[in-house]
Amino acid sequence: MAKLLICDDEKILRDSLKRYAALDGHQVLEAANGQEALDLCQKENFDLLILDVMMPVMDGFTALKEIRTFSQVPVLMLTAKGDEFDRIIGFELGVDDYVVKPFSSREIMLRVQAILRRSQKASPHEVYQYKDLTVDLTSKKVLIQGQEISMAPMEYSLLFYFIAHKGIAKSRAQILEDLWGYKEEDDRTLDTHIKLLRKALGPYAQNIVTLRGYGYRFDEK
Repeated sequence: MAKLLICDDEKILRDSLKRYAALDGHQVLEAANGQEALDLCQKENFDLLILDVMMPVMDGFTALKEIRTFSQVPVLMLTAKGDEFDRIIGFELGVDDYVVKPFSSREIMLRVQAILRRSQKASPHEVYQYKDLTVDLTSKKVLIQGQEISMAPMEYSLLFYFIAHKGIAKSRAQILEDLWGYKEEDDRTLDTHIKLLRKALGPYAQNIVTLRGYGYRFDEK
């Protein structure tokens, strides 16, 4: 059982998600705007936030920016917009997954389960070294030439996934299923994360090889 916070200004949507979450055995608290979500996160510890973007009083992006100053809780972002700019803003703030309205409550719960599996999965202490790129897979630290670089939680997970399967071609569908728990060939979530990960890796961006029409592979060049 996980403790979830559902934040959306639409009560009907909150009620629907709450019913499905309860069926999965989760404990749920609600917030109608970003300020309420921020206040609750300062008082309570949550396993995951379901956070809408467009809300009165305080929008989801502003609330998440404040929450990130004291918590790295996993976040599933809801939005009525579907352009890449909004996705990039969310992912740079550490959003784990991004869903565009309209959606089914069952789909949301499947994505919640996938996020919770990733966040609760323990890993043995392991450090990957390639030239002057150092990746500590346990403490989630990435260093280039001894300088630590910052990435959103999902970018860390994606990099660790590629390192664990270095030299192996992975299809888009397989990556989506392994990291997000679903297969959607036209989903832009993966493309956006790849773009952000390459940007963070700087001189090592080329190690993530695009396999046109198939997927990606991490190579030691």
